[in-house]
Amino acid sequence: MTTTLSRLLVLLTALGAVLVAATGPAHAHASLTGSSPADGEVVATSPERVELTFSERVSLTGDQALRVLDPAGERVDTGEITDLSADGVVRHGVALANGLADGTYTVAWQAISADSHPIAGAFTFSIGAPSETSVRLPAQGPGGSTAGTLYDLARFPAYAGFLLLTGGAAFLLVCRPGPAARPVVQRLMLAGWTTATAATLALLLLRGPYTGTGLRDVVDTKTGTALLCRLLLLGAAALWVAALTADRARGRRARAALAGTGVLLAPATAATWALAEHASTGPWSWLAVPADLVHLLAAGAWLGGLAALLALLYRSPVPVPRAAVRRFSRLAFWSVVALAATGLFQSWRQVGGWDPLLSTRYGQLLVVKTALVALLVGTAWISRRWTARLADPPAGPAPDAPDAPHTPPPAPAPAPAPDGPDDPARRAQLARQRAAVQRTRRQRDRDRDSGRTGLRRSVLAEAAIAAAVLAVTTALTGSTPARTEAAAGAGTSATAPQPLSLQLPYDTGGPYGRGTALIDITPGVTGENVLHLRLEDPEGLPNGAEEVRIALTLPAEDLGPLRYEPAHVDVGHWVADDLRLPRPGDWELSLTLRTSEIDQTTETTTLTVG
Repeated sequence: MTTTLSRLLVLLTALGAVLVAATGPAHAHASLTGSSPADGEVVATSPERVELTFSERVSLTGDQALRVLDPAGERVDTGEITDLSADGVVRHGVALANGLADGTYTVAWQAISADSHPIAGAFTFSIGAPSETSVRLPAQGPGGSTAGTLYDLARFPAYAGFLLLTGGAAFLLVCRPGPAARPVVQRLMLAGWTTATAATLALLLLRGPYTGTGLRDVVDTKTGTALLCRLLLLGAAALWVAALTADRARGRRARAALAGTGVLLAPATAATWALAEHASTGPWSWLAVPADLVHLLAAGAWLGGLAALLALLYRSPVPVPRAAVRRFSRLAFWSVVALAATGLFQSWRQVGGWDPLLSTRYGQLLVVKTALVALLVGTAWISRRWTARLADPPAGPAPDAPDAPHTPPPAPAPAPAPDGPDDPARRAQLARQRAAVQRTRRQRDRDRDSGRTGLRRSVLAEAAIAAAVLAVTTALTGSTPARTEAAAGAGTSATAPQPLSLQLPYDTGGPYGRGTALIDITPGVTGENVLHLRLEDPEGLPNGAEEVRIALTLPAEDLGPLRYEPAHVDVGHWVADDLRLPRPGDWELSLTLRTSEIDQTTETTTLTVG
């Protein structure tokens, strides 16, 4: 049974990791909301610096955080990034070299969002007039590489190890299962500590490749500092666990002192998550951080304690006392109450409405987590019913209990020794046989209680569901909160530019030379656009032309004319896919149509570009 249980737990952990990986790379919380110069803008003279505006606080560290490249791909910035934030507006800038030549320049940036996720992007602006550029930026930004996938996977065992460590400690201190159970829980806590420490170290080493920065730059960030603090706290936790499981920790005073130390260590370790992830950003963060601490500690007491109970039900040399199981049942109940209260608050804070709950990735994951938690609570209710049916184990300590009084077993009947009465090999063989008989007898006595058999099965089901809950929770911490995603989508849709549509009558004076020119410019903003031209005769049918030319002029800034010859794609249909509007304003569009060798006209209209 022990082998089967171990394999099942390993399988559940692997399935949890697969679920985390299947959710995709982590998405960022902050976003770029503006820049100066703007994307696609053409400025008359070389600017002194480039400024970026973000929706929330970000960190720009390292040589690659903000670069400005000339058309040949050479850097023209000074490399000194300045924080220009003021009045709640998050803005960063980098100074440029003096006297930059005309041409198209590329701005490439990468930053760390306040909730620890990397963001990146690039745009272009031009000085004087647009030009060709040799800059080729990578299509995949930080967070989407192999290192990003490994980083997301490592977050799952980090959470799992913390839950096992805190849950095992809470089970020993609150439930007091007895001396015989101490080694089993101690091994579970050691496994949790090892897992959490190894995963945290992996996160620290992967953080640089994940964010596209060096290890020294990582240490200077909020997340890097949190990971280092977590390693230090886990080091202190190792000494605490050793003291908790030592013989001298069995007195009341020792337990009280260790419990007080644990009350300090556990929240401090949980704070390395709460202060570096979603709880530390967004609205009501002053209340969200302590709520996240309570949420993590309650999850450790319930789910980690559940793992401790499961280990004892399958591996303890003696039956778990009914009083210990009932104490854990009460601890789990109040943990669920705390989880529900803090979970509802965090859900309201991060979702904010029904539509984001169903239309965003974060909301959908939250629905899945809620369903799994409801299933887990239902299974826990079944476990409580089995707990009520438990019978007390036989009176008296187990023969191998560490604090059992020494009562020598009755001497076995003398057996003939093949090599004489003092043969050491024979005595060792007899000792192993007696130990095997005692283990078999204890397991038979332990499994005789039907209530314990039912409890083992229901607790095993709880552990399986808990692994899935933990995997979904890990995926949630790597997703953009629904409220933020919905607000960004609403802002985009509210300010989304509308294509420019024009109707321009024309008459070249020759046969079939009259009609209407229908012009659509998409997206109708500064920068790159696509122009579609359709010619219709007075009956609304496609009309032809032998030559089509377009010129654009911005009189207010003495810019232009910018000339284009659209490509003929169909009867009465021409397309110019390289139309560039470098500046906002009222542009004059001149359309020249020639329908024969001598029949030609030029019509002019005005279009406004925002």
